[in-house]
Amino acid sequence: MRTPRIAIVGGGVGGLAAALALERRGAEVIVCEQSPALNEIGAGLNLSPNALVALRVLGVEDAIIALGSESDFLIIRSWKSGRVISRMRRGAFRQQFGAPNLTVHRADLLDVLRGALETVDFRLGARCIAVEECDRGGVVRLADGGEIEADIIVGADGIHSVVRKSLFGPDAPRFTGCICWRGMASANAVPRDIAIAEGAMWMGPHGHVVHYPVRRGELINIVAHFDSDSWTEESWTRECDMSELTTTYAGWHPDLLRLYPYSARWYKWALYDRDPVERWSKGRVTLLGDSAHPCCPILARARPWRSRTPACSQPRSPATPTISIKHCSPMSGYGCRVRGQRCWDRASEPAKIISPRVGRGSNAT
Repeated sequence: MRTPRIAIVGGGVGGLAAALALERRGAEVIVCEQSPALNEIGAGLNLSPNALVALRVLGVEDAIIALGSESDFLIIRSWKSGRVISRMRRGAFRQQFGAPNLTVHRADLLDVLRGALETVDFRLGARCIAVEECDRGGVVRLADGGEIEADIIVGADGIHSVVRKSLFGPDAPRFTGCICWRGMASANAVPRDIAIAEGAMWMGPHGHVVHYPVRRGELINIVAHFDSDSWTEESWTRECDMSELTTTYAGWHPDLLRLYPYSARWYKWALYDRDPVERWSKGRVTLLGDSAHPCCPILARARPWRSRTPACSQPRSPATPTISIKHCSPMSGYGCRVRGQRCWDRASEPAKIISPRVGRGSNAT
């Protein structure tokens, strides 16, 4: 049986997880990543137990845990008084679900996935501009004029997916009315009277702020969400001044405001929604992750979806180590599509997770 050649467009979390899963099934894999170099881009990620189980199947769970951070609780606080509204116990997740809840730096997760690859052809600076179907599979057309023929093509190229556009045409993104800021602080620099050891969510009128430790507790990831239409650029790499946060969150608890200056850089982006496509596959070209079901970061579910989907292709036992072209079927992701639609429906209505005990009024404490 001929070894299938699979081209993956996108070298992010989903693309690398898919590459690792397919490599271990004996496929010839090429990953096309448009970035010219490997940089420490991105911020913190929340990996729930189901994501850790998927990474276990891929053989990298222990390496991720060694670089991540575990906390016993997720604490929800009042924006104004700082009082503890809710305390979710996460320390018992290992016993309950067979895996912990982990917070990690995106760059660390990518490094582990890349380091586990052995035979994958990883190509930097390979920007896909179009994908075309052909009798033998598909063709990835690159910006430099090159092309890659493959039996199967996987579009893991994110929310601005070129593969998705090639398959189903352009979509119409919708602005959610929410702006986000993100920063990263050194834990050693933060004063000890500011509680940062546990994950925390500060809930308040028209917004919330989340911070949690990553990279073995050495760094604190900070993400702030606020309802506003003052900024509509979708890019999440645009730098901004910290004064935007101190102005936006003026009147919030002093401990939260004191945390902001310890991030050397701040970035902002506007949140957009896109409807999930009805089909994820066409012929031998398929979609994965945000290219198939873009999700706002309200429920922190995007990374678990991306890591779980590739893990589904892993063999249950060493007795079935190889993959054949016939495994690529438009219906193969039906169960994931159903689950993805349910989670997308929840994540696209962020007001549902605003605690009624906090409320949206300015007098709430």
